[in-house]
Amino acid sequence: MNPPSSTNPGPEQDLAKVLWSLADVLREDGLSGTEYVEQLTCLIVLKLAQEQRLRPLNPIDVIGYDAWGMLQANDGENLLLRYEQALDHLARRPGTLGLLFRRAQNRVLDPVKLGQLIDSVDFHSWSRDISTGTGTVYEALLDRLTADHKTGAGQYFTPRPLIEAIVECVQPGIDDTIIDPACGTGGFLIKSFEYLVDHFPPGVTPAQRARLDDGAFFGTELVDATARMATMNLLLHGMTRADAANSPITVGDSLTHTPRQRATLVLTTPPFGRRSTITGGAYGYDRLDFWAETGNRQLNFLQHVHSLLETNGRAAVVVPDNVLFESGAGAHVRRQLLHACDVHTLLRLPTGVFYATGVKTSVLFFDKLAPRPDGRPSTKQLWVYDLRPHRPTPGKASTLGRADYEDFVSAYRPGRPRSERIASPVFRSFSVEDLLARDRITLDLPVAEPAEPFAAVEAEADLHHMAQEIAGELRSALEELTALTEALRPYGAGGGRPDGDSAK
Repeated sequence: MNPPSSTNPGPEQDLAKVLWSLADVLREDGLSGTEYVEQLTCLIVLKLAQEQRLRPLNPIDVIGYDAWGMLQANDGENLLLRYEQALDHLARRPGTLGLLFRRAQNRVLDPVKLGQLIDSVDFHSWSRDISTGTGTVYEALLDRLTADHKTGAGQYFTPRPLIEAIVECVQPGIDDTIIDPACGTGGFLIKSFEYLVDHFPPGVTPAQRARLDDGAFFGTELVDATARMATMNLLLHGMTRADAANSPITVGDSLTHTPRQRATLVLTTPPFGRRSTITGGAYGYDRLDFWAETGNRQLNFLQHVHSLLETNGRAAVVVPDNVLFESGAGAHVRRQLLHACDVHTLLRLPTGVFYATGVKTSVLFFDKLAPRPDGRPSTKQLWVYDLRPHRPTPGKASTLGRADYEDFVSAYRPGRPRSERIASPVFRSFSVEDLLARDRITLDLPVAEPAEPFAAVEAEADLHHMAQEIAGELRSALEELTALTEALRPYGAGGGRPDGDSAK
């Protein structure tokens, strides 16, 4: 096989552009953007394994044979067969390698096009500059995937400028255990790692250094394909190795079990929307550590994050605004959160930051504290920063760069006592007494007025907000009605009594 005919791609962004160019060709064969990145991921792992196997110093044979060389030596139907055999074989392997190929399938059924894809991957040295260049290439590919709204992949990709701002505010430390229970493509974990590298403290012990490789970062992802991307992203950023016995990423539903491990720092963007089926109770998860049973995934994740945190642990959670105002279970969860945690900061994001047009989102920052001896809420003041004014066009909000969050980070005052914060037209505080006295304990707290030229856009957004609120009310009412129906079910109809004993 020959190298691609394009000129030397040079910088990482140019290489990502070259790699992505084949996605448009394969889309004509029915290959989605997500499936394309999946194939790239598998091929990059095979090429990386060959590079590590053949390097002159400290070679590592991750796979046990030269799978990449085998692909290069074949074409036509033999190429398809060898590729599929490699995927099937590696999916059976343990640890990180097995996760990278878990349920992977060949989606490129034209051997000529598969050969072109192999040539494109072969054109770059993937073992060179791990943790910098190759990671940037992969992030650029994920960014291009997210931009394709038809794939819906944006739900797995929190905008990196927002993640960077959040990470700068919470300041991950060398002894933190950082968990993302809905990790998507691993953005929060990677940016936390990069922050630690950039702020490496003096006097770090060998044990602390070793812990960064195994024991400091953990993520869970529900979807196999996305978990593969997250694992690959961590691999190319130098956070794990293909031959690692234990992968930092786990595939599964975080909400089905109480946490098996605690965190000192939780950073996450739970999936938006509601699941049609849920393992557990009638309409929610059967978790004794949850304050309320609900079908609202974001409310469930908020409760799960509280359970994940160690005492004095801290969290930042991106949520759609319905979490801030939904009644029923939502009001109960907010009340409990204000009591159990110091909910100290809320960042109101502009409409359109995420892939779903019109969805309003916010970021909740809170610390889990030990209960106060006097029984009063752990929250004392909630500071609200409103980034929504002067961001009039929903379609443009997704282009927010790191500089757009600078004022918020400055107002947050990372590492400084919150008593030093200064109120402004877009940043003000609310006492916990005022919050608890609000109808439904709503935390949907606008601070700044929109600029006059953008009033029409804000009015449209308000209509969307009202529709969200009405939908939330209807969902809560339906859940309460479902629960009441279950409670009133005759013993004979359900086959058993509430205590589990069969009716005689």
